[in-house]
Amino acid sequence: MAPTALGRDLDLAYIDAHTARRRFISGDLTPSELLEATLARIEEVNGDVTHGGVNAFTEVLADSARKAARAADAAYAAAAPGDALPPLLGVPIATKEKHGIAGRSLVQGLEACRGAVADAHHPVVERILAAGGVIHGRTTSPEFSCATTTHSPMWGVTRNPWNLDATPGGSSGGAGAALAAGMAVLATASDIAGSTRIPAGFTGTVGYKAPYGRIPAIPPLSADWYRGDGPMARTVADAALLAEVMSGRHIADHGSWGRQGDGELIAALRGAEGARGLRVGLSLTLGDYPVAPSVRVQTLRAARALEAAGADVVEVALPWSTERLRRTAFVHFGHILGPAMAQLTAGTESQLAAYTRRFIADAERAAAGVSLPDSLALDAAVQAELAAAMDGLDVLLTPTQAVEMLDADGDYLDGIDVPDGDGSTRHLEHYWEAHLTSPFNIANRVPVLSVPAGVSPSGVPIGVQIVGHPFAEASVFRAGSAIAELVTMPPYPRAIG
Repeated sequence: MAPTALGRDLDLAYIDAHTARRRFISGDLTPSELLEATLARIEEVNGDVTHGGVNAFTEVLADSARKAARAADAAYAAAAPGDALPPLLGVPIATKEKHGIAGRSLVQGLEACRGAVADAHHPVVERILAAGGVIHGRTTSPEFSCATTTHSPMWGVTRNPWNLDATPGGSSGGAGAALAAGMAVLATASDIAGSTRIPAGFTGTVGYKAPYGRIPAIPPLSADWYRGDGPMARTVADAALLAEVMSGRHIADHGSWGRQGDGELIAALRGAEGARGLRVGLSLTLGDYPVAPSVRVQTLRAARALEAAGADVVEVALPWSTERLRRTAFVHFGHILGPAMAQLTAGTESQLAAYTRRFIADAERAAAGVSLPDSLALDAAVQAELAAAMDGLDVLLTPTQAVEMLDADGDYLDGIDVPDGDGSTRHLEHYWEAHLTSPFNIANRVPVLSVPAGVSPSGVPIGVQIVGHPFAEASVFRAGSAIAELVTMPPYPRAIG
């Protein structure tokens, strides 16, 4: 569609939450008007993939969203100047399907769970609703969120709005695609090996993996110390806003911690000024990751922009290999996630996607003969090496993905070939090694923010990760807001107009 035909509706589709809230308060815009523009955008670009659609939603909750938006209209109309209003009041938000909504389906793309219904809100849903958010849709993921592409027999193929042949990443691919296509203002995501940051990187959006336990989840798998839920957004400021709403101790998750919405993340947003005096470690490969030349170029561009704005950028070395990190992660999965998936899907194996069967088998094979204490030792070694590399630094900067793109419907059962910086190509045994994200789930007390750094020749965005010291959340938002101001990106994907 030509840009001239989009006009004001496109401006509304790509509005950020902070701007929307200011306009709601001024009376220049109502929540219902924004919601209708968002629903119209979904109607325009989400549809059948054979007609160029993105397919980012498992369901659109138009009726309940309209009711919530009308209530928000009334709340803004009745508010007096200076009244404290809920932080997300009237903002359209898409939630990942795994974040259950009481009384609605909770199947996670699995035939084994067909007909399952959530009996209570997931803690992040509960908090979004309490903050006035308008949940207007639920986003796609691969089966049980176990792949870095987003397709499943149940929900079909979700495509990247920047290049419809490409995946938006996974497992929170529907969230990233919805944001990039202007079909949501904010979105929820989850991350056990990069499932928030990978789609953020591939869709030109912002994704945050909080330190373990900072954002509450649902037992028993909330006890898995690799995992975590988090926000996605189109701006760093919006990601900080949603993170503050989602974070903090919750009675449903005894491992959750900290205060909710204390303003620390918002206060850290200083734009380019935040780069001054920041000590940044730069690692393009985290050891021996093969990284595509265009990814290296854009990562270096972000690093040089920080340096020009007053940051002290130094290259750091890490003694990691992709094979070692993959083995460490899959040994862990073989003790927790893999057996949980096998138990849940028993009797429906023939209906599983090929990547799901492969994940379960890989996890079982990796953990065979490796005890849980041995697995903890593998984790501890990675954590110690990261701590040594970051000593004396505020943050570590590294690419989010090693490759420019993955195919939208790819299974990559035979691994993946990745071009390296020296012009050669290296074959990786597992496609999960095409992302530089899993080390920071192994060291899952560190906060990590993925922000856009440019666009590859394939038309798919490139992201960079900002890694902080354990629990030092403000540092990654400070650096992320600097990069966001210093590195320009196209305003919206050209592939869908």
